[in-house]
Amino acid sequence: MSFTIAIIGRPNVGKSTLFNRLVGQKLALVDDQPGVTRDRREGAARLGDLRFTIIDTAGLDEGARGSLTARMQEQTEAAIAVADALMFVIDARAGLMPTDRAFADFARRANKPVVLVANKSEGKHGETGALESYALGLGDPVPISAEHGEGLGDLYDALRALMPEPESDEDDAGSEDDAGEGDERDPARPIRVAVLGRPNAGKSTLINHLLGEERLLTSPEAGTTRDSIAVDVTWQGRAFRVFDTAGLRRRSRIEDKLEKLSVSDALRAVRFAEVVVLVMDAQNRFEEQDLRLADLIEREGRAIVFAVNKWDLMERAPNQIGKLREAADHWLPQVKGAPVVAVSGLMGEGIDRLMSAIEDAYRVWNRRVPTSALNRWFEQATQANPPPAVSGRRLRLNYITQTKARPPSFVVFCTRADAVPESYLRYLVNGLRAGFDLPGTPIRITLREKANPFAHKAKRKS
Repeated sequence: MSFTIAIIGRPNVGKSTLFNRLVGQKLALVDDQPGVTRDRREGAARLGDLRFTIIDTAGLDEGARGSLTARMQEQTEAAIAVADALMFVIDARAGLMPTDRAFADFARRANKPVVLVANKSEGKHGETGALESYALGLGDPVPISAEHGEGLGDLYDALRALMPEPESDEDDAGSEDDAGEGDERDPARPIRVAVLGRPNAGKSTLINHLLGEERLLTSPEAGTTRDSIAVDVTWQGRAFRVFDTAGLRRRSRIEDKLEKLSVSDALRAVRFAEVVVLVMDAQNRFEEQDLRLADLIEREGRAIVFAVNKWDLMERAPNQIGKLREAADHWLPQVKGAPVVAVSGLMGEGIDRLMSAIEDAYRVWNRRVPTSALNRWFEQATQANPPPAVSGRRLRLNYITQTKARPPSFVVFCTRADAVPESYLRYLVNGLRAGFDLPGTPIRITLREKANPFAHKAKRKS
């Protein structure tokens, strides 16, 4: 297992900036407002030849038992428990605060190696704060600037002293090849799943029940989740990497800068996902924002599964699930046949059905159709319903081929591609769904004109 380091400290000392610097990309949200990070976030860090797992945590702060602040601290304590070492970060520009001293005692009680990091040490103002940090009794401070990348050499030396010997370059190269995107069919590679929905739809509660632990913060108030947090799940021997995302409201209602960052992070999770679970509140399902989010998922070309959450609050009636599916097909014909699963994240109802639906949607999303069967279907479809004539001239659709999966994408070779109406393309899409068992997945059809073999003769005559 990889050596694990947890970054801890009071709010707004630059922990998330340091996390982003070490993982080499902007995974964690960063803002001047304190308390941006709430859940703990893990990443694969790299510093020189050192490879390790880094955990970004919420700022250590005191809160009443059961409050959101107290539960954020519980998440930090859980990160400390699994870590092999700690990076205690202070703000050198602000100097030592009483909370720094209190939480330094907390770090000592963890009985783990601690690297004291004096962040924001650039310039003269940072030097004084770095010297003050000796009073914490955590050893020599490592002055750095996570924002500007200064002092990372000294940080390397401090971490190198704690960690086992680094792996050889050959081992690193092999692991990078294994972790790449080359073999998408590898069953050992986790299916990437983003969980999307409006605020307070119960996304984090659902993932926590799936994990069997309170891994993600939950609260009755909307907007608890800010970062897109990735967690690993194994279900019936199949690996999944599940991304919890911030609730998405209508754009007109988003004014706060931090919420805009959260929305951008959620949308990025959708782009990197393979399957997106759209979570809806059972009592307010298929609202305008749900339809907008489903349309976004379809445009991004991701497999989609509808999870109607809080089903335990609904009165039971005959054929409720059938009515849900009819409603989904009515409101979202562009993903007709997408799985609809009634779940209760709080009670754990429907979790097995949801995971099975995710696997089915992923399988359909990866499906390839044999060219011979595809063209037999195409010939029958165009004979049963020929494309309409435009301006008195017939349109000829010659043949079709599948260019790729993920999602299933097809090219139709034809004459006058710009004249083929959208209604006829929808007819072909619906026919492909029915003919080759492609329910719910986005389907792409591109029209391409065949080259005119007599075009050069026409040019000679002119």
